[in-house]
Amino acid sequence: MSQKVLILGAGLVARPIVHHLLSRGFEVTVASNTADRAAQMINDHPKGKSVNWEASDEAALDALIKEHDITVSLLPYAFHIMVARHCIAHKKNMVTASYVKPEMRALDNEAREAGIIILNEMGLDPGIDHMSAMRIIDSIHGKGGAVLEFYSICGALPAPEAAGNPFKYKFSWSPKGVVMAGNNDALYLRHGQEVSIPTRDLFKNPFLVNFPEVGQLEVYPNRDSLAYMEIYGIPEALTVFRGTFRFTGWCETLDVMKQLGLISYEKTDMKGMTYAGLVGRQIENLGYKTGLQARNIRTDVAGCLGIPVGSQALDALEWLGLFEDKPMNRATESTFEVVSDLMISKMGLGDNERDMVVLQHTFLAAYSDGRKEVIRSRMLDFGSPSTDTSIARTVALPAAIGVEMILKGEIKEKGVHIPVIASIYDPVLNELEALGIKMTEEFGLPVSENIQ
Repeated sequence: MSQKVLILGAGLVARPIVHHLLSRGFEVTVASNTADRAAQMINDHPKGKSVNWEASDEAALDALIKEHDITVSLLPYAFHIMVARHCIAHKKNMVTASYVKPEMRALDNEAREAGIIILNEMGLDPGIDHMSAMRIIDSIHGKGGAVLEFYSICGALPAPEAAGNPFKYKFSWSPKGVVMAGNNDALYLRHGQEVSIPTRDLFKNPFLVNFPEVGQLEVYPNRDSLAYMEIYGIPEALTVFRGTFRFTGWCETLDVMKQLGLISYEKTDMKGMTYAGLVGRQIENLGYKTGLQARNIRTDVAGCLGIPVGSQALDALEWLGLFEDKPMNRATESTFEVVSDLMISKMGLGDNERDMVVLQHTFLAAYSDGRKEVIRSRMLDFGSPSTDTSIARTVALPAAIGVEMILKGEIKEKGVHIPVIASIYDPVLNELEALGIKMTEEFGLPVSENIQ
């Protein structure tokens, strides 16, 4: 009798995990409120079925978890705790691709007592980034070495040939999440000094990395990097930096948008307002008075912010439609909703376009004999218009492999975990490589190859 897997959610990354598990002979149930999409993923496979389920229906969730051997939550992270409690109650294992929140960590003892594993962060970032970093960190420590500097940078982007708009960006995963990330603060360690970046400065000082087959990419910091000193077991490190890759120009554009308050969550009255009128109001809020008409709004913004009128950032805002004297048809709303909706409407990945994932770790390692080396680990993965996006594959397949390993009894750990131990990351990385998702590692590089 084959084992049963419950997949909660049928969003952008669900298809590869469904197909992988069905191909391995498991019975798969996809429960979501988009039954048509779930049915399409299953495609009449004899071992697959879809169930119409709303996340608010806990009674139905409880019954579903009880009748399956393992549950994969691809729901928004806010629902994972609810799912985990039902998994604990029924002593059923669980996998997610999301960051572990403190509320999930707090369930560690209960999960251990129930004899189950709740395996989180089994995606790309978080996920493949952890596993590929830990493989090298453990290698350095195994040789008696120390990790002096560590940079980990990841990005989900359109392939170069698809990056034709002024943002040089298209959405291949949660669009609102991409824009929301622009409102984060950042914290990292650089040469022994903590560097705190408030959200207003997040995009002000990107640095460049030349990535083979892609070209120059810019990097901005990603949330709290300091936590990874403990997570990765590198208390000796003097630099710990996690960042996000974008094509050049993204940071300039997002910085302008932030200065104008165009991705703010604050709700205001927008009745009868045009897009140009909204931008005009935003610069007036900054104390810039012009009395000019909306057709000059680009010049006004340039004057307000002290940037060239021909800048790429203003090209991007104009292309988006923010300088148009066109009714927004909004009532009380936030600029975040207005602007992210415009971006979603114009920046989707086309049916015949590829996305890509770029990931790079750079380590500076030192050894007891005085030797130092730079180690670099890179992944470049492209999606396929005819099958799956790269972001879907790289998020879903680690989770699928984790499910398979748990059901085969190959993962013995119990409690709440992320994949930073060799018994998990080694076989997962090996299986990913067999599926075409591969890190290329370079050892023994000179110190000059370090990120400066």
